[in-house]
Amino acid sequence: MKIFNLLPKFNKTKLIQLMKKKIFIGIAVVLVLVVGRMVYGIMTTRNHSPEETVTESMGDLSVEVTYCRPFKKGRLIFGEESADALVPFGKYWRLGANDATEITFSKDVTFAGKPIAAGSYRMYAIPGADKWKVTLNSELDKFGAFQPDSELDVLSVDVPVKSNEAETEQFTIELNTTDEDVSMDFIWDKTLVSVPINLTQ
Repeated sequence: MKIFNLLPKFNKTKLIQLMKKKIFIGIAVVLVLVVGRMVYGIMTTRNHSPEETVTESMGDLSVEVTYCRPFKKGRLIFGEESADALVPFGKYWRLGANDATEITFSKDVTFAGKPIAAGSYRMYAIPGADKWKVTLNSELDKFGAFQPDSELDVLSVDVPVKSNEAETEQFTIELNTTDEDVSMDFIWDKTLVSVPINLTQ
């Protein structure tokens, strides 16, 4: 502060104001760069994992799923965390990328045998080697890999894992009508998991 004492009072005030202005400009530039990087990252991620909506009807029942579709790109998809699997066994997975996956039922249904009311739900899974736990949650419109509030879970079911001979490069959710139900299939790499959906009797 001795240098300020050697300057006239007017110059000291002007110098302090100039320093504050430069600091403010520096902070503003950093914020713009950070926000720009975040926006660019989100846009790039959406390009790599495009959003898709699939629908299927059976009588009075309509089922719709909106999700984002990542690619395998030579990676280990399902497996142990120690093996650097993209989707480790026993860990939360949003069933896609980007926004949380959501499912909508036009009527009351049974979801793998358990009753669920008509409406829209966030859907996520905890994959395992032999079975997946698939959960419906009432928290909607969420982005990112953040886990939902488990207190808002509405229903959870365990469904078996099947193997496919053919390898699927891009994560796919299919809705297929059978004679008895709407089958929702999660397909990626050589893994297939099916959830039966029926109208409530």
